[in-house]
Amino acid sequence: MSPTAAVSRAAKPNIAPAEWQQRVNLAACYRLAEHFGWTDLIYTHISARVPDEPGHFLLNRFGLLFDEVTASNLIKVDLEGNLVDEPDAPMHRAGFVIHSAIHGGRDDVDCVIHTHSKAGVAVAAMKDGLLPLSQHAQLFFGRVSYHDYEGLAIDIDERQRLVRDLGSNPVMILRNHGLLAVGTSIPLAFSNLFNLQFACETQVLAMAGNAALNLPSAAVSEHTAELAVAPEAPFGTEWAGLLRKLDRMDPSYRT
Repeated sequence: MSPTAAVSRAAKPNIAPAEWQQRVNLAACYRLAEHFGWTDLIYTHISARVPDEPGHFLLNRFGLLFDEVTASNLIKVDLEGNLVDEPDAPMHRAGFVIHSAIHGGRDDVDCVIHTHSKAGVAVAAMKDGLLPLSQHAQLFFGRVSYHDYEGLAIDIDERQRLVRDLGSNPVMILRNHGLLAVGTSIPLAFSNLFNLQFACETQVLAMAGNAALNLPSAAVSEHTAELAVAPEAPFGTEWAGLLRKLDRMDPSYRT
C-alpha cells in the first residue's frame, strides 16, 4: 500500500481492508475514464459493490469531476437509495436508479460503468446500433443489449426495464443516451467499456468515410465472440498496467 493510501486508511479505521481496496480500484476507474476522455462533466457514474456488505454499493459523490474522485470521497448507497455512512452527501438521482437496478438484478456484476462519450452517444443514435465492423465490436457479437430512451433516468420504475433489457450481456447501448458496461470485477468492467468505446469510435470513423463497409461473416463474428469469453481470454489483465500509469500521473486517487 502506498504512503498516501496508508494515511487515508488511518483516517478511516472503520473501513475494512477489502472495501478500501475496492474503493481504490473504483477511484482509479474514474480517473481512467477522465484520462481517456469519456466524461460528461459530472453527469455520468461508475459503481462497485461493497465487499461483504450485500445490497451496498459505492458511487461518486455528485458534483465532483472524475479527476477529483478518491478512494475516501466515494459514497456508500443501499438498493433503496439510502446513504449508509453520510446521509447528507450529494447523490445523483439517475446514478442511483441505473446502478441500483443492475446491482439489484445481476448478482454476478461487481462493477457498472455508464458513460456519455461522443462516439458512444453517436452509435446509440444509430438505428442499427453497433455493427461488427471491427475486432473490438466482434468481441460483443450477439452480446450487446439495447434499452430504449425513456428520458432522464430518474424514475424508479425504469429499473426493471433496464435489468430486463441488459439480460445476461456484458454491455448495453442506451439508445440516444450512451453506453453501459458491467463486469464481475472492476478491471473486467473497465476492459468491457474500453473495447465497446473503441468499437463505437471505429464505427463512427468508418461510416464518416462514406465508403462501402466490409462486414465479416456471422460465423467469424460468432467465433470471435466465443474467444472473448473463453477461460484463457486476457480481458481485465490490463488493470495492473493502468494502475502503474495512474501512479506515475497522479496517485491521489488512492487517498
